Amino acid sequence: MRQNIIQLALCGLAALSTAAPANRRSTNNNVSDEFQSIDGFPAPNPQQLLETERRAHGTLSNSTPPDSVDPDTIISLQVIAAEEQFEAAFFQQLLANVTNNEAGYEIVGGNARTMGIDALTAIVAQEELHALNAINALRHFNQTPVAPCLYNFPVSTLDEAIALAQTFTSVVLGTLQNVVLNMGSHGDAGLTQGVASVIGQEGEQQGFFRLLRHNIPSELPFLTNSVRDFAFNALNQNFIVPGSCPNINQIAALKKLHVMQPLTVTQSFDPKKSVNETVQLSFSLPNGANPQDYEVAYINQQNIPFVLPYTVLHQDGQTLSVTAPFPFGEHLLNGLTILAIVPTSAVGGFKSNQDVADATLAGPGLVVVN
Repeated sequence: MRQNIIQLALCGLAALSTAAPANRRSTNNNVSDEFQSIDGFPAPNPQQLLETERRAHGTLSNSTPPDSVDPDTIISLQVIAAEEQFEAAFFQQLLANVTNNEAGYEIVGGNARTMGIDALTAIVAQEELHALNAINALRHFNQTPVAPCLYNFPVSTLDEAIALAQTFTSVVLGTLQNVVLNMGSHGDAGLTQGVASVIGQEGEQQGFFRLLRHNIPSELPFLTNSVRDFAFNALNQNFIVPGSCPNINQIAALKKLHVMQPLTVTQSFDPKKSVNETVQLSFSLPNGANPQDYEVAYINQQNIPFVLPYTVLHQDGQTLSVTAPFPFGEHLLNGLTILAIVPTSAVGGFKSNQDVADATLAGPGLVVVN
């Protein structure tokens, strides 16, 4: 019965093993190992591509890109290629852990387990096709695509993996909005249809992840906007093993993105657990800078960013631990909120999220509520 299937999806698939979590299984895995069961990715032959399309339940577009695009669009395509190759690796490893019944990744119930494996199998292939779509476009425009790196996935249970997927998918959904805007404003509106279709697909995945974590499937009326700089810095800071990318330093388009220092959310906010509307953050100041030289910028939904001061908890050399307001009730900060440390001197001049990214010292800090 369909009702039973839905119940299994909500309850059985989200039911995790009570066994103690294994050591974090994903640390420093070689990307070629992650992709060993994905036919020829990221350069499949025609037969391998057909098999990937079968698992993805659909095909790459057979439309022909324009002869040329604006250089800004090349930045977007490189960011998409980098993000989607990361996602394909993440979900491939998650699929392997679930399929192999690794400790912490067991799914209770035969039907729920089958549904989970089927869903992850499709997600892996769909993410692979997203990456190939960007890679093929870059090659069409005589650009060398960014190659896969080695990744560190800091999860050791199915619940942790789904929570992490929910967070980075929120960033992807926000960043693709920015990609569509930039393509349109640089005369490449013809490419936005394909990107918009990916936004829909990623949104379907996100609803599935949210149900598994006992949240309503639709997060917000208007999803949080991000920009390419935040997405690429989050990928580079949190997941890419340093020095493991074969050609990332040769990709000129990626060098145009603003480089940020890490911003660690050491204590997040959950309205179900606390009425204290604050978060705790850690970051490093530049040499010679003072704590009062910076504040916290907040990006949530489709609203104009706002900035608030933080309070220093501890300073060790140039490393600060701070507490910052998280005005959940005042601003209804549901869904993804992107935090960034910005110069106090720039406060008042932020008209867009790109303005925030361009001025960011440390970021992004990612907080997901409800």
